[in-house]
Amino acid sequence: MNKCERPNQVRNLLKICICRGNRNADGAAIDIHFPGGQLHGEDGDGGGGEKGAARGGSGDNNGHRHRQSACVDQITYPDYYFRITNSDHMTELKAKFKRICEKSMIKKRYMHITEEILKENANMCAYMAPSLDARQKMVAEEVPKLGKEAAQKAIKEWGQPKSKITHLIVCSTTCVDMPGIDYRLINLLGLNPSVKRFMMYQQGCFAGGTVLRLAKDISENNKGSRTLVVCSEMILSTFHGLDETHFDNLVGQSLFGDGASAVIIGAGPIPETERPLFELVSAAQTLLPDSFGAIEGHLREVGLTFHLQKNVPSIISENIGQILKDAFGPLGITDWNSIFCIAHPGGPSILDRVEVQLGLKPKKLQATRRVLSEYGNMSSASVLFILDLMRKASVENGLSTTGEGLEWGVLFGFGPGLTVETLVLHSISTSNCN
Repeated sequence: MNKCERPNQVRNLLKICICRGNRNADGAAIDIHFPGGQLHGEDGDGGGGEKGAARGGSGDNNGHRHRQSACVDQITYPDYYFRITNSDHMTELKAKFKRICEKSMIKKRYMHITEEILKENANMCAYMAPSLDARQKMVAEEVPKLGKEAAQKAIKEWGQPKSKITHLIVCSTTCVDMPGIDYRLINLLGLNPSVKRFMMYQQGCFAGGTVLRLAKDISENNKGSRTLVVCSEMILSTFHGLDETHFDNLVGQSLFGDGASAVIIGAGPIPETERPLFELVSAAQTLLPDSFGAIEGHLREVGLTFHLQKNVPSIISENIGQILKDAFGPLGITDWNSIFCIAHPGGPSILDRVEVQLGLKPKKLQATRRVLSEYGNMSSASVLFILDLMRKASVENGLSTTGEGLEWGVLFGFGPGLTVETLVLHSISTSNCN
C-alpha cells in the first residue's frame, strides 16, 4: 500500500463555506450555512480547493504518533489486499477483484487502516473472525478526531464565533459508544455545553442527505439557530478478508474509503459576513418498492458486514425518474439537464444507469464522478464533498452560479433500505462567494 507523498496529508476532509438556506412554504428565506469545504487529496486540490495540511506522519497533531494515513492506489490495491489477507492462493478470485477495481472508476482512496494496524490485529484480515473490540477501540478514538478536523475547517471558513453554534448533528456508520461522537466533538471543539445534539448511527450512504434534511427542519423551527453538521466515516469497521461464497464483499472492499465533511446551516445570514453558497428548498425521504435486502449491513463480533444485491443499480435507476418528478413538480421543472446534479457516488454502475434513465448529458454527473475517482465512496460524507467541489469549480470556471451556472439542482443519497434522500437546491450567484 502506498503512503501519501505529501507530509501531514489529511484523510479526505471537507471544509465548506457558508450557504444561504431554504425557502419555507411562506417563501421566507431559511439560510443554510455550509462552512468549511476543503477537499484534501494527494494533490491537495479538490477541484479548486486550496492546498492544506492536516494529520498523518510522525508526531502529528492528533496525538497519534508514527501513524500515517494510507493513500491507496486503486491499481495496486488488489495485490496489497490479497497479500495482507493471506489470500494470494485464490488466483481466480484475485483476478475477479482486479477487474472490479479496474471498472470502479476510482484512482485512489484514503484509509487510516494500515498494514501495521492489520498485522497487530490479524483477525481483521479474516472474513468471519471476532474482531469487534479491536475495531471499536480504534474508531472510538479516530472517528471523532477526523470529524473534528472537518468541523474546524468549516468553522474557520464560516468566520463566526463558535459560540454562535446552537445545534450539532453528527453522523457516522461506526463507533456506537455512549456518550457518542457528538459528545466527543463538543469537547474536542470547545463548543458550548448547552449545544443541542443529535447523533445518527448506522444509517449508511443515504445519510449525507438525511443530515441536511434534519438541519433544514431545525433551521425552520429555531429562529437564529446555527447547526453544525459533521459526517465522519472510516472503513475500520468494514475491512474484511475474503470469503469465496460472498462476492458482494469484494465490491465493498473495492469502493469504500475514509472521509469527513462538515457544514453549518442556518436561516437569515448576517449581511456582508455570512456568504451563502446554496439554498435548501425542499427535502424528502422515500423507501423504494421491492428493495428489501438489496443493501444490508450487520454489526456482529466480526465487525460491520455489508451485503449488496446485483440489482441495486436497476432498482435505483427505475425509480429515480419519479422521485425527481415529485421533487420538482411544484417548480414546473421536467428537463433534468437544466438542473445541476449531486448524486451519492455509490459506484459506476449506479451512476451509469441513472445517467441513461434520466437522459443526462455526459458531463452532468462530472462532480460526482470526480469525487468517486479521487476518494472512493465515503458513505455519508460523500455528497458534501461533491457539493464543495461543485461550488469551487463553478467559481474558478467563471460560471454565474455555484451550481455550475444553473439555478436549480438536486442532491440525492441512497443506501440501506433501499432508502433515497432527495433535496432540491437553489444556487447562489458566484459574485457573492468572493
